[in-house]
Amino acid sequence: MLENCYLQIAIKINGIRYNLPYWFCHIDENHSEGTAISQRSILLVEDDPDLAELVSLQLKDIMCDCTCIANGREALERATSDKFDMLILDIMLPEVDGLEICRTVRGTNRNIPILMLTAKSSELDRVLGLELGADDYMTKPFSTLELVARVKALLRRARISEETPTEQPEKNIEFKSLSIDIENRRLFIADKEVELTPKEFDLLHHFVINPGRVFSRMQLLDKVWGYSYEGYHHTVNSHINRLRTKIESDPHEPEYILTRWGVGYEFAKRPDVGS
Repeated sequence: MLENCYLQIAIKINGIRYNLPYWFCHIDENHSEGTAISQRSILLVEDDPDLAELVSLQLKDIMCDCTCIANGREALERATSDKFDMLILDIMLPEVDGLEICRTVRGTNRNIPILMLTAKSSELDRVLGLELGADDYMTKPFSTLELVARVKALLRRARISEETPTEQPEKNIEFKSLSIDIENRRLFIADKEVELTPKEFDLLHHFVINPGRVFSRMQLLDKVWGYSYEGYHHTVNSHINRLRTKIESDPHEPEYILTRWGVGYEFAKRPDVGS
C-alpha cells in the first residue's frame, strides 16, 4: 500500500514564487494488492521550460502523461490532430496564443477539459478565456498543489460525463422563454440557439434542476467544478456574469439567476417543480 504525504516548499521561477508539495512515498511491503489507475494524457502548452517541467512532474504523481510544447502554432497542430484527455494552456505564447488555441479546439471538441494559465490578472483576459470555452483558469503565481487538485477535478468530471448512461436521457426543460436540451447540451431562447461554453452549460444545468434552492459560491465550486478553495469565488462570479449576459434580457435585473445577498445564488422557481 502506498502512503503519500508531503511538505509544502517554495521555489522561484523567473522571479515568481511557486508553492509546491514535495512528495514522499512509503511502500507497505505487506500489502500485495495493486490498484489499477488509468493514465491520462495532457497537452501542456507553456513557453517557460522551468515552469513546464515543474507542472509536468507534479502531474506525473497523479498518473498524468504530459506532452509539453512551448510554441503556440505547434501546440495548435497537436491539439487538433492528436487525442488528449485535457489541455493546459498559457495565454502568452509565440506565434499563436492560448486563447486562439482554445477557440479552435472548442470548435471541434466541446467536451475536452481546458485549463488556462496566465500571468495576466485583468478581468478581460479571464472573460475572454471563459467566453472562448475554457473550463477554468489560474493566475500566476499559483500553488501547484491547487493546480493538481483542479486538474483532478476536471478530469474526474469529464470521466463521469463519459460514463453517464444515455439510454434514458433527461427530458428537455422549458421555462419562460428558455428551452434547454439536456441530452444534446443546447440552449434556445425564444427558439433561437444561444451558444454556451461547456462550463456555462454545466452551471445552468445545475441551477435549472434545483430551482428555488440557494447555493453559496463554495457549494457551486464543489458541485459544478468539483473542487472548493477559499479565495476562488471569482471563478463562480465570472461564469455567472457571463451566463447572465446570455440568458437574461437585462443582466442587471435578472429573472432567472437571482442573487441572495450574503448567501449566494438561486434559480427562479419553476411552476412545474413542486416546492
